[in-house]
Amino acid sequence: MNAGIEQGGRGPLIERIKAIILKPKEEWPKIEAEQSSQGDILRSYVLPLAAIGPVATFIGGQVFGYGAFGFSYRPSLMSGISTALISYVLAIVSVFVLTYIADFLAPKFDGTSDRDRAFKLVVYSFTASWLAGIFSLIPSLAFFGLLGLYSLYLLYTGVVPMMKVPEDKAIAYTAVTIVCAIALAIIIGPITAAISGLFVSGPAMISDRDDGASSGTLTLPGGGKIDLGNANKMEKQVEDAVSGKSKPIELDQLKELMPKNIGSYKRVAIQTTGLGALGSSGEGTYRSGDNQFTLTVTDMAAAGAIAGMAGAFGVAHNREDEDSYERTGMVDGHMQTEEWNRTSNRGKFGKVVDNRFMIEADGSAESINQLKAAVNSIDEGDLKDLAG
Repeated sequence: MNAGIEQGGRGPLIERIKAIILKPKEEWPKIEAEQSSQGDILRSYVLPLAAIGPVATFIGGQVFGYGAFGFSYRPSLMSGISTALISYVLAIVSVFVLTYIADFLAPKFDGTSDRDRAFKLVVYSFTASWLAGIFSLIPSLAFFGLLGLYSLYLLYTGVVPMMKVPEDKAIAYTAVTIVCAIALAIIIGPITAAISGLFVSGPAMISDRDDGASSGTLTLPGGGKIDLGNANKMEKQVEDAVSGKSKPIELDQLKELMPKNIGSYKRVAIQTTGLGALGSSGEGTYRSGDNQFTLTVTDMAAAGAIAGMAGAFGVAHNREDEDSYERTGMVDGHMQTEEWNRTSNRGKFGKVVDNRFMIEADGSAESINQLKAAVNSIDEGDLKDLAG
């Protein structure tokens, strides 16, 4: 049996897209009644549509480049391919993470918990935002990508038939789910930066069993596999954070983690940011003479599960010229990124700890070793103790 979009006499991909965009209230009950596996939907709907934005952005960047205020920039082929691949993989991973969030929240609003229906709700709600990615083909038209916000309406129209949330609580359920999605997107930032050096060629391949379970392997050419069966581990970490079992570090505790002095550098400013159950972040600014860098500790909480994916990607990138170098890879069990410009004496060094915390120093210093010392000034054991 093929994917849900072809179940029960349904038409091909284009017909499902037209129906969910133009007549969502009529289409959601049909989707709810379909007996299609997550693997089928992933292969025939998610994989092709999620690729639109990354591919369009890559082509647009290579052909037209980017420009503003008289400056122009065209990313290198390596940079373009790696960014597109990272965006594609994270888009797929985000579908599963948001599925767990939507499923977990449903009973809180008198709805019904059902993983398969939550998966369908998220996937088909994303249709508009995925289609809007085509505007990235011409960077100057990327603004029209805002049309993807129609996905918010698709989500709202789907919560009653899919998750059985009462109509009088549909708006609240939608709002909370959207807030969680936004917070998740913000927290994912450090992970995207940590693996931005990834460069592999060729398309990602998906294989799965034919038993209806969301399992199988997402294989990345060039090395690395993602076992979709491990999604349950991600689910538990997300649910523990959202339910309060796994609480992010308190803002006052983050302040205490920031040393007042790191070698000759003195802390001149500090700030913290809280994102509710989904994480927190602390940032200290350090100065010594003309040099200054920021030291950031981010507790990714629920999104930390995604950090564990980085090792599975087989990330290993090295670039060096006479002025600078970049290195990304696994070092002593940590995903680590390092960049340094010998001419400007600027760079950054960061690492992911315990698949949850991102520690990064970014700025100017006498050497990269000073930025490494700043990162290592945050005791990993203290982080784990505070997280419980």
